[in-house]
Amino acid sequence: MIKYFSSTDFVINDKPHITSWIEGVINKESRLLEKLVFNFCSDESLLKINKEFLNHDTLTDVITFDYSSSKAVSGEVFISVDRVRENAKEFHQDFNNEIKRVMIHGVLHLCGYNDKTAKDKALMSDMENRHLAFFS
Repeated sequence: MIKYFSSTDFVINDKPHITSWIEGVINKESRLLEKLVFNFCSDESLLKINKEFLNHDTLTDVITFDYSSSKAVSGEVFISVDRVRENAKEFHQDFNNEIKRVMIHGVLHLCGYNDKTAKDKALMSDMENRHLAFFS
């Protein structure tokens, strides 16, 4: 089950298509979907979460809380719509593509990928690109 919530004016368009895509990514990663919640919020809200739960006083575009066990994917992905808009402008990307990239980034964390080292970041970026290519 995938749920979407927003505390901003942002609305996910074509939820069935996005849900199907995310389910496909999870399957391609040899995982089973249990429960996944996407929370779209402001920079302010995500900064508060970042400070409270991770002790980081920095803006970020995504924070993932992993409740998965074994092969079952379960978790919450918090996304700052403000940060995604800024990043899309900075990197000359379409906002809709950037929001999907951040969403799949969170999903990949739940599938066991990390981005702490340069090698891990390169693999994460490669996997994001591979899975984004399947969205049509």
